[in-house]
Amino acid sequence: MSPTREPLWTTPRQALFYLLPVPVTLALWVVFGFVVARPDSTFDWVDAVIAPVLVLALVVRAWFPRALLAALAGLTVFYLAVIVAAQLGAEIDINLGEAWVPVATPVIVYNAVLHVTPIVAGPVLAAVTVMAARPWELSADVMLGAVLAVLVPALIGLFVRANRGLVRALTDRAERAEREQHLVADRARAEERVRLAGEMHDVVTHRVSLMVVHAGALGATAPDDRVREAAEGLRVAGCEALDELRELVGVLRNGDQQAAPPESDLADLVADSAAAGVPVDLVVEGDPAPTSAAVARTAHRVVQEALTNIRKHAPGAATTVRVHHTAENVRLTVRNGPATAPVDKALSATGSGAGLVGLRQRVELLGGALEAGPRGGGFQVEAVLPAHVPVT
Repeated sequence: MSPTREPLWTTPRQALFYLLPVPVTLALWVVFGFVVARPDSTFDWVDAVIAPVLVLALVVRAWFPRALLAALAGLTVFYLAVIVAAQLGAEIDINLGEAWVPVATPVIVYNAVLHVTPIVAGPVLAAVTVMAARPWELSADVMLGAVLAVLVPALIGLFVRANRGLVRALTDRAERAEREQHLVADRARAEERVRLAGEMHDVVTHRVSLMVVHAGALGATAPDDRVREAAEGLRVAGCEALDELRELVGVLRNGDQQAAPPESDLADLVADSAAAGVPVDLVVEGDPAPTSAAVARTAHRVVQEALTNIRKHAPGAATTVRVHHTAENVRLTVRNGPATAPVDKALSATGSGAGLVGLRQRVELLGGALEAGPRGGGFQVEAVLPAHVPVT
């Protein structure tokens, strides 16, 4: 099975410039071979048969540069042999005052310099130049023809090859510099992450710990049962906040870690809402798989905020939490119907009113999207999160 070759061109512009040498070479061959100087020897007609075949072969010159170079060298040897035979007295009708090389020689030489390794192309082209110039005859016309047909295209090819090499080197250097800049930026982000983790641990954890201690002391000394119950709830909430804070600090210090599927802790949120009088159905679709820790936390926050808003503004509303897994993302949909109980105005007035705005920003930071708005007499919050988001 032959290897797959790259296309000769991929755009009309490339096709134009690639194929242009073929009609130009044919036109020059017709003009100079049949109009300016009509064939006046038998060998001119032999060349008239060979020339167009080699010109048409230029169409596949990018695929077969070595084969065309070998054909050029072989024909040059053949022409030289005919010339030498005529000079030695053979009855061959040939114009000895011309540099006999195929008309397609300039294009073949240029193509060989670009696509054939110098260790192969160099000696072959040097031999072709010598055979075409025939320096032992000291003919200015012959030497000039050889220079124009072989040496000039070779020099042009060397210039183009060197220029392309320079462009590739500069491109590689720019890409390497860009990669190094990304590495420096990643290192700076990692250092900043560690610094932030230290500050959060030193400041926030200390304050929350004091709150937990005071709440525990209040629960132990308060004479009223309701005060003790509230103090215990505050203490438990503070302990949970400390656990979540430690998890977040660990991620900031060590990078993203694999977490369980989002629904593994959404069940607790659903149970808490049901206990608070909001009936919630949790529906999981697709193939659950471990997700990035950042995704799992964000999914938890989306559902938590949505259920909190339902308890505030639509108490008793039937609610569905749907988690749909694909290989690329996790889609969360929290939808509720109309409220079935009176709204507690004091409760609904709490909060900053920026919960959904903050959620949207958090989701978009992960490369996801969040939409929220009225739907069918109720309200719907929908978030699409990528399944895996590395922390950089």
